[in-house]
Amino acid sequence: MSVIEGPRDRTIESPCISVCALDENDLCIGCQRTVSEITRWAAMTAAEKQEVLEMIAEREKKMLIGGRS
Repeated sequence: MSVIEGPRDRTIESPCISVCALDENDLCIGCQRTVSEITRWAAMTAAEKQEVLEMIAEREKKMLIGGRS
C-alpha cells in the first residue's frame, strides 16, 4: 500500500544559514532544526515547512528567554 503525500513545496526557502553543527540537544546551532527536519526539508509540503518554521521560532524564543533547555 502506498502513502499519498501532498505536493512537495519549493517556494519556502530553507532556514539554513550554513552554520551547521549540532548542540547538546541535537539542534543545529545555525538554523535550529533537528536532523530529521533538515533531511526531510526538500520533501516537505508547504504546510510541513511552515510548521517547522513555527517550531524554530518557538525554539529561538526559548533560547532568548531562558537559555537552551
